[in-house]
Amino acid sequence: MMMDQRRLFDQETRKAKNVLGTIRRFSTYFRPYWLNLVAVVAFTLVVVYCNILYPELIGQAADCYLISTPTVQMGGSGVPTADCWYTDITQLTTNEAKVSGLLGLAFTIAGTFLVSALFTGFSFYTMRLAGQGALRDMRGDLFRHMHNLSIGYYSRNEAGEVMSRLTNDMDTLQQMFNFALLNVFQGVMIIFWISVAMLRENLVYGLISLSVAPLMLFVTRYFSGQARKAFRIARKEIGQVNADLQESIAGAREVQAFNREQESIAQFQRANEANRAANVRAAVFTSALNPVLEAFSYVALGIVVLVGGFSALNNQPLIAGTSVITIGTIFAFIAYIQRINQPISQIAVLWTNVQSGIAGGERIFNLMDETIEVIDRENAKQMPPIVGEVTFNDVEAEYVKGEKVLRGINFDVKKGEMVAIVGPTGAGKTTIINMIPRFYDVTGGSVLIDGVDVRDVTQDSLRQQIGMVLQDTFLFSETVMENIRYGRLNASDDEVIAAAKMVAAHEFIERLPEGYQTVLGERGSGLSQGQRQLIAIARVALMNPNILILDEATSSVDTRTERVIQSAFEKLLEGRTSFVIAHRLSTIRNADMVLMVKDGQIIERGTHQELLSHGGAYYDLYMSQFKAEEDVA
Repeated sequence: MMMDQRRLFDQETRKAKNVLGTIRRFSTYFRPYWLNLVAVVAFTLVVVYCNILYPELIGQAADCYLISTPTVQMGGSGVPTADCWYTDITQLTTNEAKVSGLLGLAFTIAGTFLVSALFTGFSFYTMRLAGQGALRDMRGDLFRHMHNLSIGYYSRNEAGEVMSRLTNDMDTLQQMFNFALLNVFQGVMIIFWISVAMLRENLVYGLISLSVAPLMLFVTRYFSGQARKAFRIARKEIGQVNADLQESIAGAREVQAFNREQESIAQFQRANEANRAANVRAAVFTSALNPVLEAFSYVALGIVVLVGGFSALNNQPLIAGTSVITIGTIFAFIAYIQRINQPISQIAVLWTNVQSGIAGGERIFNLMDETIEVIDRENAKQMPPIVGEVTFNDVEAEYVKGEKVLRGINFDVKKGEMVAIVGPTGAGKTTIINMIPRFYDVTGGSVLIDGVDVRDVTQDSLRQQIGMVLQDTFLFSETVMENIRYGRLNASDDEVIAAAKMVAAHEFIERLPEGYQTVLGERGSGLSQGQRQLIAIARVALMNPNILILDEATSSVDTRTERVIQSAFEKLLEGRTSFVIAHRLSTIRNADMVLMVKDGQIIERGTHQELLSHGGAYYDLYMSQFKAEEDVA
């Protein structure tokens, strides 16, 4: 478990390698929502304009209405320079005129804040609509692709890694699309246009006022980078805490049986302390960032007031040929600096979310780009109703190119015959049966059903006529009725009950708290292994397939339960072609043909009695594994 968590942690925290390519892939999912994106940009421009307008209005309040002198000097020339929205500055000779103009300005400032708030809400709502739509489409495509991936992919990749694409990676994308991307976009726009406004107002004064901004960006990048590293370590340590906790709970009996409680507690305390230390280090950087930025913002404000005040008090421009800094301009620049500080820190923090989102998107697209190994041919046809004749014609197979797991497999099975496949672990037994429903494609030779190559028909039409009962039965967290109906979704309740009666599952199902409507726990928890197998057999019975595959379906149950399941199998096998991977003697005694497989080859074939009489490899396997069972039987 811990190795899985570490692997997931590494995947979640690494940066994207192909940023531009990932962004182009994002654009294809946002294309249906382009009107939403246009609206978001328009709303954002309104918000940015309001952020620029507010400081300008503050400056006008000072220069136009709060300063008693109706003219603002430029180098002592006496030329009025203030631009007042509600009146001509030369007409502001009475307090009544100033109050009237100031009142209009106050309403404008209030309106500016209101409009900014409204359009900020509109932009986030519209962006969320587009983002959630894109995520829905992306999640749907990913889920469909995951179902189309061949069984070989899942045998090479752990379920936790695949699940992280639909959970962790999608969550990072959701955070990016919902707020991070828009906040970063708005922040960049605000910083850019406020900087332009300051430089247009007074180039020299603007450059001096913005001199602290690069330092703020550098400090923010440093602290947020250190905090991100610390949080990564903290996430790894909490993974260790969770792993220790899970192992202690799952292995509580072993811990107590071997009297290892104190060692387990000590190990947990070490992991817990490491997690605490990592979180404290992360908290140091995150808590230090805002005070440091605040200190720099005070420095910037001090520079604005000091430099602007020097020019205003001495009635002198900062550089010859430029205008004198007015009190209103000082107020405006103070407001500009205050408005620009917030997006600087916001961008640094949220940029991490954007990077994580792009990296998550890249991993999702990598999974979408996984090659589907088993695909229908362009001219694939529907599989006709299966009779049950199966032929393996010099079949070869490999999971890794150049490493054959099956070599020259040849056999013919007639309708209604039962074939038992035996051999040591890793001999290739499961690979043989996986070729029949075409979970894997042969790399040589062919598999024929009723004379039709399985590669020439669609996978759906082939698999819906083949039933499988595996050793590791999987039941869904649904009712017993729905779990059995999974074999044929359009089956009626009476047909489901009939299938359960056929395989002797009806009696125990009726004894469940709510009978067929009892909701099962995860993977059928609450039922015994034998009961789960009987439900799986009923599911296949409902399918009524003409080819049946049993992969060690009774190896995990006791002898008494095996007799019940074997009785169910006898009813199910009647008239059907069947393939049985045998673990116990009772499942192969009556087989029409037994295939002894070793190292991917059939080394012996015949009936049970014929192979015993030969005294070969099957005889040795029987004597070592099955003789004790026969004695008990």
